[in-house]
Amino acid sequence: MDSQVFEALSAETLPVRLGGNAAVTNRIGEDSHRWTISEVGDGNLNLVFIVTGEKGAVIVKQALPYVRLVGESWPLPLKRSFFEYHALTRQAQRDPGMVPEVFFFDETQAIIVMEFLTPHVILRRALIDGRTLPRVGRNLGLFVARTLFRGSDLSMVTREKKADVALFCDNVELCDITENLVFSDPYIEATLNRHTTPQLDPLVAELRSDRDLKVEAQRLKHIFSAKAETLCHGDLHTGSVMVTEDETRVIDPEFAFYGPISFDVGMLIANFWMSYFSQAGHETRPGARDDMRLYLLETIETLWDTFRSEFANLWRTERRGILYQASLFEDRRDPLAAEQALNIVIDEIWSEMLGFAGIEIHRRILGLAHNADFETIADPERRASCESKALKLGRHLAVNRQRIHSLRDIRATVERLEKEILA
Repeated sequence: MDSQVFEALSAETLPVRLGGNAAVTNRIGEDSHRWTISEVGDGNLNLVFIVTGEKGAVIVKQALPYVRLVGESWPLPLKRSFFEYHALTRQAQRDPGMVPEVFFFDETQAIIVMEFLTPHVILRRALIDGRTLPRVGRNLGLFVARTLFRGSDLSMVTREKKADVALFCDNVELCDITENLVFSDPYIEATLNRHTTPQLDPLVAELRSDRDLKVEAQRLKHIFSAKAETLCHGDLHTGSVMVTEDETRVIDPEFAFYGPISFDVGMLIANFWMSYFSQAGHETRPGARDDMRLYLLETIETLWDTFRSEFANLWRTERRGILYQASLFEDRRDPLAAEQALNIVIDEIWSEMLGFAGIEIHRRILGLAHNADFETIADPERRASCESKALKLGRHLAVNRQRIHSLRDIRATVERLEKEILA
């Protein structure tokens, strides 16, 4: 084949295409005829293969020139693999050991060969199954704090930060997906929207006629598009985290862009709240998953507390960028001024984080790309009940984000909503 012309991989062609690639053969074995290849991609966009040889296994991921969830009618540029590769390399530097190691990247063929994570499972699947993983909250809190702080003007040299912003600014098409599918389409009768049961129709109509909610969604979209604070993962949810009892790893940053520090944090925490409300659809009897519900609420608190604590630690020890320079504060023997500034920054992240969390909940129930947390609930009545409670929380978070001051307050709201019965 012509290596300068894109060609989608298949289980049959992959050994021929990559059989002479040292990055692959050094890790799994040189005899490509003995490779075992499984196509395991269950996402919306890409091909993903597990390739196993006599020496080991790797993941081969290839972007397709269209949205896999929809088909060739929705073209999408292959360059998203370029942004995923560059995001992974930066995240690996900023929080070592939290993303899969990259062995090879082919920009023309949109192929990334990376570490095969085993015996890891997707976090979303583990939560659906009712597994409690004690280290996830802390590990993810550290990851978002370190990657978001170290990718910002609080830490980076100005020239490197601005060059990075320019590089990731070209990830236009994937940002466009977020701007429309997350912030706008759920609040109108968009063609690609869907919700799973007619029982939700009255609530959906109410949300789409809610002026305060639609205005707040657009305010958050404004922040998303205009606030290039740091390199964000861009699609951080429980489906882009892989776990064991002891390890947490973050995958799939192809939506990476420079945006608000609060965005990744809000999107991630929203998925734990959705998991909480989905538990009633997966339990065999009422109350059977109360321990799981408690675990999820505690994990949310651990994640946020860890993020806030580590962000503050980095502020005090690694704040060498152009923002809030030590020459204005600590060097003038006024550390309290630096702490005052830190509190203001954290408060702004908190308020924005809540808004992004609320919008994420809405788009996962009303938009195109849904969560398996709800989708795997077979009984439509139970599913509608779970989703309605999540939708109400999403509205509360988005509209009241500047008046919510603690996770304790949100926890009380969540527990109250959980007791509601769908009208």
